[in-house]
Amino acid sequence: MNPEDHVMHIEIKGELSIYTVATLRSQLLDALEAATEVEVDLSEVGEMDSAGMQLMVAAKREAALRHKALRFSGHSPAVFDVLELCKLSGHLGDPLLIRSQA
Repeated sequence: MNPEDHVMHIEIKGELSIYTVATLRSQLLDALEAATEVEVDLSEVGEMDSAGMQLMVAAKREAALRHKALRFSGHSPAVFDVLELCKLSGHLGDPLLIRSQA
């Protein structure tokens, strides 16, 4: 197997915010360089702001430019709320669980 033909898994824990996006951006770009597919687990994200949302959109765009697959999974309530607020939950092309309004 070619070293580039694999899925790399990344877990983001804590904040996905203006305070962490520079480091996370570098991590995502490195993963896109090293793998043909990258899956980012967002289940442990406790806080997300517009900078985090912008990083998600930019990472998707970069993956497409490189002809690589990038998936976000396990959307935490914090991630879900920001994506819904910005009307981007469907734009990123990743499956989301729709939270119950109950």
